[in-house]
Amino acid sequence: MSTILITGSTDGLGRALALRLARDRARLLLHGRDPAKLAALAAEVEKEGAPAPETLVADFSDLSQVARMAAEVPTRTDRLDVLVSNAGIGFGEPDGRERRVGADGYELRLTVNYLAGFLLTLDLLPLLRASAPARVVNVSSLGQAPVDLDDLMFERDYDGVDAYRRSKLAQIMSATEFAARVPADEVTFTSLHPATYMPTKIVTLHGITPVDTLEEGVAATYRLITDPALAGVTDRFYDRLRESTAHEQAADPRVRARLWRRGLRLVGREDVGVDASGPTG
Repeated sequence: MSTILITGSTDGLGRALALRLARDRARLLLHGRDPAKLAALAAEVEKEGAPAPETLVADFSDLSQVARMAAEVPTRTDRLDVLVSNAGIGFGEPDGRERRVGADGYELRLTVNYLAGFLLTLDLLPLLRASAPARVVNVSSLGQAPVDLDDLMFERDYDGVDAYRRSKLAQIMSATEFAARVPADEVTFTSLHPATYMPTKIVTLHGITPVDTLEEGVAATYRLITDPALAGVTDRFYDRLRESTAHEQAADPRVRARLWRRGLRLVGREDVGVDASGPTG
């Protein structure tokens, strides 16, 4: 029985994915910000026949809550087969189109979409490695824009859409750097664009007509979690079910290494036991 942690599990893709995995009788750890929504989802998961899931409450705009959640996970389970880094915010409402910051004073979209998942992965890496072979699946996007390392917090000419795109590319680049530092027979790191404009609140609040179904997004993400053919496959980006290529900046090892080092400083993990000494690739 696989043990799987899904962040951002109470709405949209995360919720639908949790219910799909529940039908496999997976042991789930479910993350969300709202305890009531988590309790309701946990009850639905049990109705599908899965074991009672563990629930974890944390606001990913506050990195201290992310760290606290990561420390809590090993007290709830002695293994972790898959981390699905799904929690994120979009390019506008309900989180606003103007520039905002999280509890740490960092730009909000960078914090939630990149730094929170980066910190969580770093802190859970010992448990993932001890559970080898394990997988980390990053729910990202085809919407990507170059990261400006001289204005990482997007203090100049802010645009919510570009902030979202930058944060998603940063997430993809961090997966590549993890893959370069962790043997693939221990943990693999993949990222995907699960579907285009699924009918989630990020889409519907903007009056955007959905293109793909939620079920299509679930199927693409489920594949990266469960497909035996992907054992040992790391450092890949997928557009739905097809292997694809991220923005060209992701192929620059110097940019990735600079972002990695900045990320470590921002989340307070410069002394982690993952090689962070220099460029890779």
